[in-house]
Amino acid sequence: MKNFTFPKSPTGIQGLDEITNGGIPKNRPTLLLGNTGSGKTILAMEFLVNGIVLFDEPAVFMAFEEKKEDLVMNLKSLAYNLDTHIANNKIYIEQVLINPYEMRDTGMYDLEGLFVRLEQAIHKVMAKRVVLDSLDKLFYGLDNKILRSEFLRLLSWLKKMKVTAIITSEIGDHFLTHMGIEEYVADCVIALDNRVTNQIATRRLRIVKYRGSFHGNNEYPFTIDEKGISVYPIISEAFQQEPTSKRISSGIKDLDEMLGKKGFYEGSSILISGTAGTGKTTTAASFAYSVCKAKKRCLFCAFEEAPKQIIRNMGSIGFHLDPLVKSGILTFYYSRPTLQNLELHFLAIKKIINEIKPAVVILDPITNLMTEGPNSDIRSMLTRFVDFLKTQHITVMFTAAITIGSIERNPSDEGISSMVDTWMVVQDIDIDAERSRSLCVMKSRGMAHSTDVRKFKISTKGITLLPIVANSKGPLAVSKRKAKEHGNLSTSKESIWVKENSPQ
Repeated sequence: MKNFTFPKSPTGIQGLDEITNGGIPKNRPTLLLGNTGSGKTILAMEFLVNGIVLFDEPAVFMAFEEKKEDLVMNLKSLAYNLDTHIANNKIYIEQVLINPYEMRDTGMYDLEGLFVRLEQAIHKVMAKRVVLDSLDKLFYGLDNKILRSEFLRLLSWLKKMKVTAIITSEIGDHFLTHMGIEEYVADCVIALDNRVTNQIATRRLRIVKYRGSFHGNNEYPFTIDEKGISVYPIISEAFQQEPTSKRISSGIKDLDEMLGKKGFYEGSSILISGTAGTGKTTTAASFAYSVCKAKKRCLFCAFEEAPKQIIRNMGSIGFHLDPLVKSGILTFYYSRPTLQNLELHFLAIKKIINEIKPAVVILDPITNLMTEGPNSDIRSMLTRFVDFLKTQHITVMFTAAITIGSIERNPSDEGISSMVDTWMVVQDIDIDAERSRSLCVMKSRGMAHSTDVRKFKISTKGITLLPIVANSKGPLAVSKRKAKEHGNLSTSKESIWVKENSPQ
């Protein structure tokens, strides 16, 4: 039996074609639902404009509410050059005034007049794509029997005309639509939502049904900016990525030794976790400095410290980042997590990635983003973001205020560490009442690595890792002379857990 290929019309909208497995049904209508401000008209118009620009498919936009002049003016902010397309006879926009009250009072409701005008518009530009905005205005005030029969007539007529159509409609209170009928009749139904959680607005998209085609079933966040709509995170085929055996230095010679004497795998994901003041940002900056010195681009995303503060602080330990920034090989992205939602953060980062093509991306720290939503949402976003980076063969490093103790108290934190390829823990240790730091590689997939806990020393010459040696007085006791030279294990519960549970 031959595989059946369902005919589809690509939308050209970033991410939407991936979750619909190629686009919306070709030469058939799609019902686009959404509450006020969810982006129905913008998505529908971008579908038409992309059809003109990308696929040379002329279009018709028939509005039952908004005036043509207002529509053209409002969409100029999104870089949709409708005036040019109208002048080139590539798109026809018309407002149709319908008075359903008058039709209801006379006991008649006939779409023949609409069909005539719509057919004339289609022939005028030889349209392949059509948008009707919106269904609620077209069928307002009708009872269920008339609505169902007339909606079926409309769908059948559009199929007969062999145009790919989008019909917009408001979401109802108890059903997907106000009448609860249209979604059962349509072949493809897409629902948009604009919700507010913790005073942060987030738009989401879901494919409710798609007859005859596989499609993504989840809700997918999307954003609207000056370039239109982006469904994000992009559904990527990271599982098909060809892994590489190439290595990239961590920027710390002793850490490279712990990682099979070669460093991280290129295109892998790395997590550095620990409490405040343990050296997470310093470790990340050392990696960034090493990458840039090797003439590879690096994007450093800071969600806590401002770039100028990071540059100043890292200069005190020999990492001079300012010349790298001025040369353009190191780029900082800085934003407080509360300024916008997660989708906008990651979209902004993705745009920079597309512009500068970095070899490494650093996010410091990701736990600051966790105040913007449930940890499950953060993990989902990060997982998809990592998948996207892997398809681009970009190495990504996260820092996070996650410790063994926090995982015991909040098991969802473990989800962040389980998704990465390499996980390192940095923490405080006590040596003869003197505060110091330690580092342990908890896991590193696909490579032999040291399971030792090392003393983590930061000096004016950068970062060094020293072995921890026990003497005859006990496994955790050392002399002051050896403590200064080598360091010691902390007797804290957390340090003992790391030593006992490090992967062998």
